[in-house]
Amino acid sequence: MNIKIVCVGKLKEKYFKDAIAEYQKRLGRFAKIEIVQVPDEKAPEKLSKAQQEQVKELEGDRILSKIKEREYVYVTAIKGKERTSEEFAKELSDLALYGHSDVTFVIGGSLGTSQAVNKRADDLISFGKLTLPHQLMRVVLIEQIYRGFMINNGSPYHK
Repeated sequence: MNIKIVCVGKLKEKYFKDAIAEYQKRLGRFAKIEIVQVPDEKAPEKLSKAQQEQVKELEGDRILSKIKEREYVYVTAIKGKERTSEEFAKELSDLALYGHSDVTFVIGGSLGTSQAVNKRADDLISFGKLTLPHQLMRVVLIEQIYRGFMINNGSPYHK
C-alpha cells in the first residue's frame, strides 16, 4: 500500500519530526509512506468569514494539486466520522482488499479545509471533537496508521 499524508505548513519542532520519522520507519515494512507539505497562508486572527474562506481555498488548491484521481482520500475534520482503532484498521485492510492501494490523508491548516477539498474526499475522518494543533495531528495520524497495521497483523502493540 502507498500512503500519502498531505499537510499544510512546515513542521518546525524537532520532537514532532522525530516522532514522525520513527513511525515512518516502523511503517516501512507495511507500506510506502510519503509526507507532502504544502505552504500555508498567513491567517491573522481578525479575518472576516470571506477572508477565512479565501485562505482555505488557496490552501485547498495546493492540497488538491498533490492528489491524483485514483487515490482514496481521507480528510481529517472535526465533523468527520469517529472510529475506533479497530474500525480504522479494518478500513485500511478493506481498502487494500478492494484495490485501493493508494491512500491519501489530508490535514488542513489552522482554519480547516476548503469545500473543494472536502468534496474530493472519499471520507471525512475525525479523531474526536477536540481541536489539535495540525503539527500534533500529524503525529496522531501516523501513529494510528501504524496501530492499524499492527492490529491487522495481530500484534500486541495495540493492547
